[in-house]
Amino acid sequence: MIVLKATQDKVLSVLQSVAGIVERRHTLPVLANVLIRKTAEGVQFTTSDLEIQIRTTASFDGDAGSFTTTVGARKLIDILRTMPADQTVSLESSQNKVVLKGGKSRFTLQTLPAEDFPLVQEAPSFGPSFSVPQKTLKDLLNQVSFAMAVHDIRYYLNGILFVAEGKQLSLVATDGHRLAFASATLEVEVPRQEVILPRKTVLELQRLLSDAEGAIEMQFASNQARFSFGGMEFVTKLVEGKFPDYNRVIPKNHRNEVTLGRAPLLASLQRTAILTSEKFKGVRLNIEPGLLRVASSNAEQEEAVDELDIDYGGDTIEIGFNVSYLIDALANMDQDMVRIELQDANSSALVTNPENSAFKYVVMPMRI
Repeated sequence: MIVLKATQDKVLSVLQSVAGIVERRHTLPVLANVLIRKTAEGVQFTTSDLEIQIRTTASFDGDAGSFTTTVGARKLIDILRTMPADQTVSLESSQNKVVLKGGKSRFTLQTLPAEDFPLVQEAPSFGPSFSVPQKTLKDLLNQVSFAMAVHDIRYYLNGILFVAEGKQLSLVATDGHRLAFASATLEVEVPRQEVILPRKTVLELQRLLSDAEGAIEMQFASNQARFSFGGMEFVTKLVEGKFPDYNRVIPKNHRNEVTLGRAPLLASLQRTAILTSEKFKGVRLNIEPGLLRVASSNAEQEEAVDELDIDYGGDTIEIGFNVSYLIDALANMDQDMVRIELQDANSSALVTNPENSAFKYVVMPMRI
């Protein structure tokens, strides 16, 4: 019998870091479990859903021996959550059971054989590795992830395009109605690599990446990506398919532009969104010298009109948008000002950040 000991908060945080991808209901029961492997070097915790695999290594007190087992990840987390954070807990492995003890509590959990746990087959060769600060990647993901498609039959839209080239890392997401682009500078030059990360991987990275110091190292293969950060290794399958040419979608040389406060525009859109019809979510923007008018109406013949004073001397334009698409973009920016570039009522609008040319958001107009 081998025993592991640590405080409740340490064991819980290690388990929570790997358990995000665990499905409660899976065709393979063993995938609801976490694979625990104790060796002389430390204790490895691994989870998988056959497409993503997360592994982290931690050092616990305990016996010198080694063991490998799998036990229900969610049950373990649910039990640990009920215990005090500073309480020492122990895990004992014997035969086909794991015993969790803490204070005067004792839980005996069923295990499944470790050899039945399907580890992800890692690609034989990965491209060159490059790294960015965790916070940088987290910010990039936050700037574009809202534009990913959800359950689109064009499966390559259900994720984010990563393009690394030279000293530039660019992320792009689109659902066909809008497109978000953000980029950051790398410390080293890398040959061009282009992959599509699946939606679930993106959401999991957003959950795990920290705002603290520390880099994330990335490597891409033809069908896999590998990320290493904070003692964790994250391997994911990639989405196959050809991502749309985003450079052709981003408009150039729109002749009308207006720069205004992001927060007042966001508040105005949120107010007028209340009286849009559930199905279309459409708002009309009337832009004329000195004034932006936002208006909406619905099937009950209710109307909302909101006006903002703006510094603008271009063409008078009336254009319709899905208000949710504009709100999403503004809510995920954190600067004070926003710039909107327009051509006419039928061309897509370009939303940018006057202080940061590395972010671009394109939204198609809608007929109202």
